[in-house]
Amino acid sequence: GSGGFRKRKHDNFSHSQRKEEKENVNPSSALMTCFKSFQLELDTRHDKYERLVKLSRDITIESKRTIFLLHRFTSAPNGEEILNESEVKLDAVRRKIKQVAQELIGEDMYQFHRAISPGLQEYVEAVSFQYFIKTRSLISVEEINKQLIFAAEDREETTNTTPNSHDKQPHTWSLKVTPVDYLLGVADLTGELMRLCISSVGNGDIDTPFELSQFLRQIYDGFTFIGNTGPYEVSKKLYTLKQSLAKVENACYTLKVRGSEIPKHMLADVFSTKTEMIDQEEGL
Repeated sequence: GSGGFRKRKHDNFSHSQRKEEKENVNPSSALMTCFKSFQLELDTRHDKYERLVKLSRDITIESKRTIFLLHRFTSAPNGEEILNESEVKLDAVRRKIKQVAQELIGEDMYQFHRAISPGLQEYVEAVSFQYFIKTRSLISVEEINKQLIFAAEDREETTNTTPNSHDKQPHTWSLKVTPVDYLLGVADLTGELMRLCISSVGNGDIDTPFELSQFLRQIYDGFTFIGNTGPYEVSKKLYTLKQSLAKVENACYTLKVRGSEIPKHMLADVFSTKTEMIDQEEGL
């Protein structure tokens, strides 16, 4: 009748008839064998994807902890200890990335790129932050990829390989950071540099904000060359990068104009208050 649901074709058959059809299917036929192989391949790929997602989550967490540690560099009495400890943490992150590289042996990395991209971006942010603190410059993507070439350890070769399979197992693993992941990681770095600027002023360091201002201006100029021609994620990060640059330049302006009026221990509070006002005006 009107307003009723249309019956599907198999609704005309009884349950017993459908059951007999399933029983008559030959499981060893060529068609069923083909679909079973498809099922096995998809299940294997999905399991690998989930393992990569978990590894990427671990890489993100450890990289964030490294960034939090590096923010203590300006206030720590011995900065070398902070840098050495951060290097130990980054080595632990690279061991996780090595597991990702082992998972991707014989696979197309771009099929699993979405699973590992967040972790790689966070790693780029942590490595570039440490590199800036050491050298006051930006690390290149080639230098990052050099650090992601891993050699097999002797214990791994003796335990995990046999005489027959020794030649088949690779002795090195590598994972290349894509240009997009590198750009996104550098864009996130600008937020950490803005926080470094505020904390440096709070510790009485007046020179660092001006260095950071020039450095962020160079990064912003480089991103403007990409503009809207690059990936969507890069153009979206450009707005956040501009805000970080504006906050650092505002801090430098306050230091230059009113630095002699405001006591050093109150400068960080003034910057924090102005930063909140800028965010409220822009609706953030």
